[in-house]
Amino acid sequence: MPKDYARLTTPLVREGDRATGTLRPATWEEALERASSGLRRARDTRGGTSIGIFSCSKATNEVNFAAQKLARAVLHSNNIDSCNRT
Repeated sequence: MPKDYARLTTPLVREGDRATGTLRPATWEEALERASSGLRRARDTRGGTSIGIFSCSKATNEVNFAAQKLARAVLHSNNIDSCNRT
């Protein structure tokens, strides 16, 4: 690994405007709450079809199954892709 490699060890959240705001360290609880509230807001204002999930074709069947259940049962979206066509 190069010496200048910096690994994130804590989540970052953006303060202020999306385009010009700055990132600051946050707790996992705050970061997950922001992510879930953003998904909830998108689902409630634009419907489930405004959200999509990408899963990995190299993941296990169980992981891909869990991703599709999250998309359909929680986010109310059928927009899920796992690139299994290759």
